Amino acid sequence: MTSKPSEALHLRDLARLRRVRDRIDRQYAQPLNVEALARGVFMSAGHLSRQFKLAFGESPYAYLMTRRIERAMALLRRGDLSVTEVCFEVGCASLGTFSTRFTELVGVPPSVYRSDAAQATAGMPSCVARQVTRPIRNREAPATEPDLA
Repeated sequence: MTSKPSEALHLRDLARLRRVRDRIDRQYAQPLNVEALARGVFMSAGHLSRQFKLAFGESPYAYLMTRRIERAMALLRRGDLSVTEVCFEVGCASLGTFSTRFTELVGVPPSVYRSDAAQATAGMPSCVARQVTRPIRNREAPATEPDLA
């Protein structure tokens, strides 16, 4: 049997976690870190990280990077910005970290994605292209199987 105060505390924490997730969605291009996010909802950084992962399946940092990669994919599909410009546009301070995380989530480096994605989504409405090209959350991109045929 759950007590009312415990249930109320859990609901309050869930509301705080949704505020953190919404802040990440809105301010993904800003310099964000777990400590700043935790201060904004009056939680410790450790508690926020544990509860966020329980609620959403990934850490706040992983969620932030996934959001940045989603936006980077859209910018790279446009084709008018270089990979470096896209990296800084989405709030990443390190091109190396950006490229590594992009490759983990998407399965190809950003430069390859930039050259291939424009052709793959040509003529496709942007809302459909965004859904079809969404990065994989909570796991790395599957390794491509060698074609043995």
